[in-house]
Amino acid sequence: MCYCSTPTATAKTPDQDNGDTSIAAIHPDIIQSHILNRLDGQTLASTTCASTQLHSLCTEDTLWRDLCNSTWPSTGDRRVNDAISHFPSGHRSFYSQSFPTLHHLPRSQKSHRHRPPPETTELISAVDIYYDEKLLYSKVMVTETLSGWFLCSPFSLDLLERKETVPAPVNFDGDEGACLALLEQHMRVSWILIDPKQKRAVNVASTTPVETRQHWLTEDIRLRFTTVMPSGGGDFVQCGVVVTCGGKDGEELQVKEVTLQVEDMDGKILNGSDSLGILHDAMDGERRKSNRDIERESYEQFLKMKLQYRERKQRRERSLDMIFIATGVAIFLAASFLILLR
Repeated sequence: MCYCSTPTATAKTPDQDNGDTSIAAIHPDIIQSHILNRLDGQTLASTTCASTQLHSLCTEDTLWRDLCNSTWPSTGDRRVNDAISHFPSGHRSFYSQSFPTLHHLPRSQKSHRHRPPPETTELISAVDIYYDEKLLYSKVMVTETLSGWFLCSPFSLDLLERKETVPAPVNFDGDEGACLALLEQHMRVSWILIDPKQKRAVNVASTTPVETRQHWLTEDIRLRFTTVMPSGGGDFVQCGVVVTCGGKDGEELQVKEVTLQVEDMDGKILNGSDSLGILHDAMDGERRKSNRDIERESYEQFLKMKLQYRERKQRRERSLDMIFIATGVAIFLAASFLILLR
């Protein structure tokens, strides 16, 4: 015996006929609270192009604010939030300027002249230090940029107060190679400079250390997070965050110093005025996806150029010395000849 049944007819939407469920059928609150807030910045930015509805949802400032705060805890500071609130698209603009790394040293070394720095009253530094996914330290600093002291003095920003240290989850056991490898692999630094007046920001630290070495005398370990930038006249500078760690055998390493400096090819730290012009060019510069190999290659290329620059300078100085000596000898001989004639 067989039994037959007649299926009940149900209404179908066009999307259901195709086996799909329209995104429009999902409540916007569910999309925001269960989907969009789980995306990273790049995916979230791409999602804005999917539809008009998703564009509206993905450009909500609260969504990007939460993303910024989770990526950089320092951006939760009131001073940083006040500055970001004046950016063209709020936190979305800030993220797009701060997340990608700067375009490093170009392969074609063309002459580049930076413009005079626009008038600005202060720079805000939002700094976060990580070891793996663990936040070690977070701080916001405000640096005034109008005084003659800032404009004429070497540009050097110290994150830590005097005698202040930050513990790092690495034991210093005397094996310098192991400590160097651990710090190089796991330590990360983000140093975002914000110009509230120009509504611009830039992350000047490289995503990974481009150089890790131990000082021969103090045995302190120094990690350099450097971005190579063009300066006037075809030369280049390195804008670097140097992290210094130290400790005693068998004890936990301590972060002792974290310093941001802009250094030219002569090894000289630039003053505030020159550094400000270069940093503002960087804020307007090209961004691209971070790449550890390119960062290291750019830094190594900068070191080679720095060595060549030093050798050219030494040859020029030796040539000048020879000219001065020859001129001095010629004057001496001429004077001696005149004396003999008398």
